[in-house]
Amino acid sequence: MTLFQEYRRKLVTADQAVTVVQSGDWVDYGAFCCAPECLDEALAARGDGLKDVKIRALAFPGTARVASDTSASDGFVYNSWHFSGPERKNHDDGRCHFIPFVYHEGPSHYRQNLHTDVAMVRVAPMDGAGYFNFGIANSFQRAIIENARTVIVEVNSLMPRCLGGAAESVHLSEVDYIVESDDRNLLVLPDARISPIDEAIAAQVVAQMEDGSCLQLGIGGLPNAVGKLIADSDLKNLGVHTEMLADAYLDMVEKGKITNSEKAMDKGKMVYTFALGSNRLYDFLDNNPACASYPVDYTNTLSAISANPKVVSINNALEIDLFGQVSSESSGFRHITGTGGQFDFAYGAYHSKGGKSFICLSSTVSDKHGNISSRIRPVFDPGTIVTLPRTITHYVVTEYGMVNLKGKSTWERAEALISIAHPAFRSELIAEAERMNIWSPANRKDVAYGTIRACA
Repeated sequence: MTLFQEYRRKLVTADQAVTVVQSGDWVDYGAFCCAPECLDEALAARGDGLKDVKIRALAFPGTARVASDTSASDGFVYNSWHFSGPERKNHDDGRCHFIPFVYHEGPSHYRQNLHTDVAMVRVAPMDGAGYFNFGIANSFQRAIIENARTVIVEVNSLMPRCLGGAAESVHLSEVDYIVESDDRNLLVLPDARISPIDEAIAAQVVAQMEDGSCLQLGIGGLPNAVGKLIADSDLKNLGVHTEMLADAYLDMVEKGKITNSEKAMDKGKMVYTFALGSNRLYDFLDNNPACASYPVDYTNTLSAISANPKVVSINNALEIDLFGQVSSESSGFRHITGTGGQFDFAYGAYHSKGGKSFICLSSTVSDKHGNISSRIRPVFDPGTIVTLPRTITHYVVTEYGMVNLKGKSTWERAEALISIAHPAFRSELIAEAERMNIWSPANRKDVAYGTIRACA
């Protein structure tokens, strides 16, 4: 049988494909933009006839119908490894549950801890050798497929073909059913606004970088500000080893700053496990041999991250307490995002020769009523999740300065963090530090008045 004949034999409609799902099954969706939107809609339409079908997803690109259709709510239990905006809202309404994990362990969970009845993954069209490329979300999709009883691929002709790397595709022989989708557009992220605070923080971080640094950037205005500053800087021969590839890298590439020539691993390649951004980014990735898509148990492991010299990891946070614990995923009992790879890269970057990990946050935040509070807190509110334990946190940066917490005692940490808090909250933080017994006579009291300099 030819590849074409086998393809036609396995080709079905979305409604036909989802009939394989039975009550009580575990169904795994592809990650990010590889989530199967057409199959999700078809499965949701079966909600009245199903009971206790458990879905696992990772940042579904939009609103998953199995989690939002009230008519299907009794049939499905929706779970996510990392919340997208709609998943966060569904969680607030009790229609989405979080799965705690660190990103690099994702594949191991499917090989050791989990069972999958049906895997549904959106892919690029089949190539001449019979492979469906995962496109812009490698993540741990191979592990899901290898674990699944039934594999369904949803073909989208707009999905870029992202070269490996490794484990970036599935062969026709491993697929049970093929659905040709309506080729809906991939999720495109709007340009993140760069604030003056982002620019102030970015300037401090970029000043710590060297020629040959290997970058990992998160998402949002701050990474965009870092990318633009680097593009206009004198830095050269930068490398990329990251979990997420975003638009922030494109300006650096176009200005010739990224060559990957000084990397120890994957020399000459920009390494990543998923991408989210603009159509410009997706066009850049399509069949680009300068980029290498890998599963997350390669990109995010300590050995792979730390093998490259001068790794610079830059990530955001919601809050940090005076002990140096970082919260990046919840505010009290309200879950917002997920652990993702922040722990992986904060730990890995520090163990890279000459590496540095930066946690960046504005000193304050305003609520919907305009009330301002400090992001540097004495302690977290009940329910707030610790993303980085105090032992892992390296550099912390606000618009008021940068401090290095490694090797510091509890009173030294308190002093350092208060020195980069907003001046309006420093006296209050000192009083709380004294109450918590982490403020000693050795501390410099003028920190409350902004006369102490933040020390790196």
